[in-house]
Amino acid sequence: MDRVFKALSDATRRCLLDRLHENNGQTLSELCDGLAMSRQAATQHLGLLEAANLVSTVRRGREKLHYLNPVPLHEIQERWIDKFERPHLRALSALKQKAEHAMSTKPQFVYTTYIEATPDKVWEALTDPEMTAAYWGHSNISDWQPGSAWEHRRTDGSGIADVVGTAVEAVPAERLVITWAGPDEDRPNGPSTVAFDLKPLGDTVVQLTVTHENLRDEAERRQAAGGWTAVLSNLKTYLETGKPLSSPLWS
Repeated sequence: MDRVFKALSDATRRCLLDRLHENNGQTLSELCDGLAMSRQAATQHLGLLEAANLVSTVRRGREKLHYLNPVPLHEIQERWIDKFERPHLRALSALKQKAEHAMSTKPQFVYTTYIEATPDKVWEALTDPEMTAAYWGHSNISDWQPGSAWEHRRTDGSGIADVVGTAVEAVPAERLVITWAGPDEDRPNGPSTVAFDLKPLGDTVVQLTVTHENLRDEAERRQAAGGWTAVLSNLKTYLETGKPLSSPLWS
């Protein structure tokens, strides 16, 4: 929390957060446009925001996109503000979600968490059927080769897959991209896409960023946000303690 307050104490960094709030998913060049600072100075400010977990980054080819990560702000809100200004903040939250949904060309949900584990272990937890069953309640089944099918299969022995798709990209311990849809779901614009980006921070910590895009509407975005928050919290607990949370958050 000290890093968050330090990051927010600078007017330039607050300006960068405001820009991402208005138009999430910008490159460094876009963020520097119109600001009286060099790219190097902006990079330093963004580094402090990223260290405070206020900004997450996702690579798209040669571009590095920056996203506002609302989790630390939400923690400040709950502790210091929400109990006094809850109705007002609900209205602001609804406005923010509406603005983010309007940016259909950018990823519609981005979530970053930090896990005390190695990239290999996080990769295994995302792709191993037994490990996914332990913390997700479903087994992820595939050979994880680009172009191969994958299934999010129930663990009750029925063989029913609630989600199916294709492995689009699979770089072990670095990046996994899959399509995501119900087995009989009618999606005129095609299935949604989920990307898992793993970034080692030292020898024992991994930054895991999940990007879920091509969501149909605000209702599906809210559903994805709630689902991924629960699953990734359970994944983090499972890898760090050896067992999942005592109560499935998605129930």
